[in-house]
This record gives sequence, C-alpha cells and structure tokens, in this order.
Amino acid sequence: MPEPSESAPRFLAPAQVAELLCIEVDEVIDLVQHGRLRGSQLGSPARWRVEESSLAEYLSEQSEEARRMALWRQANEASFPELWGTTPYRRD
Repeated sequence: MPEPSESAPRFLAPAQVAELLCIEVDEVIDLVQHGRLRGSQLGSPARWRVEESSLAEYLSEQSEEARRMALWRQANEASFPELWGTTPYRRD
C-alpha cells in the first residue's frame, strides 16, 4: 500500500473534530456547511470528512478572535485618564 505524501490532505471524521473542539457533531457539520471548516462528503455511502489542516486554521482564527475581544474589553474598561496619560481634573 503506498504511503500518503506530505501534500495529500488528511481527513478527520466529524466525531473526531467534535471531540477535539468539545462540541456536538451537528455543530461540526454546520461549521463545514458555513465554510468555517473545509470538508467533503467522501466514500460510498457519502460521509462527511474534515480536512485536518482546516481544523488548525480554525483554531488559530478562534484564538486570534479571542485575543482581539480581550483587548477590546480591556480598552473598554480603561478610564480616560489611563488612555490619555493625564490625571483627572479636580477642583479643590
């Protein structure tokens, strides 16, 4: 049996992806159908398979989105003196 080349995509079953992401299999299928994960229906009968490389890309995107949201929340919670480097105006 020939060995797969490094350029050949590797596929995972939706159940494997669901376990890795801690979500339901239906959610994995939704991610594929909405283009967030790359997948295909392979075999006979056709069954969904997800490209392993797209899972790594999806996790990277999710990590970046979480990082940006944390920065946004941090900026939203900062007071104006913290943002502009001045102390608040006080009348004595």
